[in-house]
Amino acid sequence: MADRPKPDELTTVTYTTAGHIATVTLNRPEALNSFDQKMCDEFALIWEEVKTDDDVHVVVLRAAGDKAFSTGVDVKQRLRHPDNLWNDVDPGESLSPKLNRVWKPLVAAVHGMAAGGAFYWLNEADIIICSDDATFFDPHVSYGMTAALEPIGLARRVPLGEALRITLLGLDERLSAERALQIGLVSEVVPRAGLWKRADELAGIIAAKPPVAIQGSVRAIWESLDSGRTQALRTGLSYTQLGNPAGMAQVDRETFRRPKWTVR
Repeated sequence: MADRPKPDELTTVTYTTAGHIATVTLNRPEALNSFDQKMCDEFALIWEEVKTDDDVHVVVLRAAGDKAFSTGVDVKQRLRHPDNLWNDVDPGESLSPKLNRVWKPLVAAVHGMAAGGAFYWLNEADIIICSDDATFFDPHVSYGMTAALEPIGLARRVPLGEALRITLLGLDERLSAERALQIGLVSEVVPRAGLWKRADELAGIIAAKPPVAIQGSVRAIWESLDSGRTQALRTGLSYTQLGNPAGMAQVDRETFRRPKWTVR
């Protein structure tokens, strides 16, 4: 496809692939990796590429620079808004993998500040790890803005009281890496120097598994959040009936060996 992103054509991110892993690096460190309209447009292309490239099994999302993973929307540059307000769309429709029907796992590696619109990515990541210098906060209400889209997604990942506290305290409090681990926002905290390596390790473990089974599992779990328990279980059953034969066929029974498991 002519519209697919090419590494030398992207300006706000970098996109590379190796060993069934696509690595997307937010690359606006001078703007604290905030997103502008160009980044939104490039992410829409990236998710289409990830979705249609069967050689990609998992995605790692990380950020360049020392200060921030992302501070959300670039307030110095306006996003594109149509004249008809009813045609306006949430930036998440471009940035968020699940809204783009990408069922390949996303491993997010967070360092520094993760604020506001950064949760468009974090709320839909499958695994989030962070460095010990990471902080999380949502500044919307401090600027007189209603915080709705990011907290709604966050409330599906962490206890409601924690999502509300992050929302209501705005700029007056930041969630530490330690606290993020306690409430389940992240699953692992590592030293800053080892963050990208650890994200690659996790992605490699996932990428080595049968992709049909992985993607079917991701889709079933995420789609269950939009339905009641009974309907979710019925849909999940249909996914096992559809996916298991194809997924099991991807396992080489001659060479399969149980891995040496680890404890977390």
